[in-house]
Amino acid sequence: MSSLSRSSWGHVYDNLGVTLLDVAHGAIDVDQQIGGVVIHDPVDEPSYPPHAIVLAIGIQDAEELAALATMAGLQDAVAIVVRAAAALPEVVTEAAEKAGVAILSLPRGATWTQLAALLRSVLAEDDIGHTPAESLGGLPSGDLFAVANAIAALVDAPITIEDRSSRVLAFSGGQEDADSSRVETIIGRQVPERYARALAELGVFRHLYRNDLPIIINPMDLGQGVTTQRVAIAVRAGDELLGSIWAAMDGPLTPERTATLQDAAKLVALHLLRVRAGEDAERRLRTELVSRAIEGGAEARDALERLGLSGQRVCVAAATLAPVPEGETRSDQDVIADRERLADALALNLSAVQRGAAVALVVDTVYGILPTADAAAEERAAHLAEDFLQRVDTRLPALIGIGQPAESVAEISRSRVQARRVLRVLSEHPGRRRVARLAEVETESLLLELRDLRASRGDISSTELTRLIEYDTRNDSQLVVTLAAWLDSFGDVKSAAAASFVHPNTFRYRLRRVIEVSGINLDDPDQRFAAMLELRTRRI
Repeated sequence: MSSLSRSSWGHVYDNLGVTLLDVAHGAIDVDQQIGGVVIHDPVDEPSYPPHAIVLAIGIQDAEELAALATMAGLQDAVAIVVRAAAALPEVVTEAAEKAGVAILSLPRGATWTQLAALLRSVLAEDDIGHTPAESLGGLPSGDLFAVANAIAALVDAPITIEDRSSRVLAFSGGQEDADSSRVETIIGRQVPERYARALAELGVFRHLYRNDLPIIINPMDLGQGVTTQRVAIAVRAGDELLGSIWAAMDGPLTPERTATLQDAAKLVALHLLRVRAGEDAERRLRTELVSRAIEGGAEARDALERLGLSGQRVCVAAATLAPVPEGETRSDQDVIADRERLADALALNLSAVQRGAAVALVVDTVYGILPTADAAAEERAAHLAEDFLQRVDTRLPALIGIGQPAESVAEISRSRVQARRVLRVLSEHPGRRRVARLAEVETESLLLELRDLRASRGDISSTELTRLIEYDTRNDSQLVVTLAAWLDSFGDVKSAAAASFVHPNTFRYRLRRVIEVSGINLDDPDQRFAAMLELRTRRI
């Protein structure tokens, strides 16, 4: 369907159909143009662009979904995307038919964030598809610094171009003519926290989210260090906010300056889309190749060839975010952003110290394929991982597991499995260590797998250990702890008593109670081993 418009349903389905989207009810004309993506919010009704695709995130109630279908029809939407289910309720399909909207399903396992990003990326291709790749508005494509300088010349004021998180993407010359706060922003490539907080309290960001007109910020409202008036305008691509333009200029916001900033915002949007389209395409390709390479199978050899790793001895490293400390919470959006930051940071670090390394975020884990020519491959990979985690420190707490060296496709797949096993052990014991190789945690890994096996088969605890646990619960005693300490000390009462912080005589008395209550024969090596194994799996 190469002849289809890039913003048509046919083009969207060519790119995302089968994998991410399926038609659950109704039909859509392949030539139907898509005007944008809307995330349904029952609290704050969003604005609908013409012929939108509506994401019904978190809606499971049939009546609520039927009401949304009716509303979408009134807003001239094309389709509603719901989480895939066995069958759609009749009340929903009837409402969709009356409203003239289709129902699309998103399969389980795929995230709404992925879908929204990919939909917008596919639809944004049309915004950049008619301009030669080498230039946009007479400026080099994606050269935001050239764009900032051009805008600065037009409005006669120093300019910064910032993303949605107030990070400085590019800036013009002449920043020293503004004030000390602007210089601080340029040096840190980020709006300082105190100014960002003041802007939020003033409602500046709320205005940028909702309007396409410039807003004036009085320097007196921002605090010390700001002496020059700020003028900001949002940068959008359709219904998506990409960032903003900030001018440090005094004087009135004349109609000419307003028109210039509005035109500049459109030009910056094209450049940002061009940059993002290139980065997204490269990122998706790298992710696909790394995923194929570590999964094994028929396509792994070709993926390794394209990554430049064919025939090389490699290690697979797997990284994930460290568990959140008890009492703290982290939103899904923050988790997704931190995973992407972790992938980017690891890729940048390895590219500087390990030539040829390939890194990608695959689902929820960052994988790295590291070429290793020497015999101490695992040690070197672990050293690189430790060095990386020290660099990111508490800003991006993470865990990294190292698989064993591999050469063949099958061995690389096995190295990936090993790295994942190590990661699981590290996640089960947060704080003990941040980097490990399989040889260092293999016992813990096997115990975890044994615990999973017991749970999957529905195995129950031994009668002897169950009696001890029930006795401890009723009498607030320490018999299970006593048995575990004795087994860990290989029957040495003095060592076990010291580990339990009790007198040896007290420990001997408790041990006799263990035998009386449970009925376990501690002279039988098989019973000792069974008790130790069960206690270990419970402890894991």
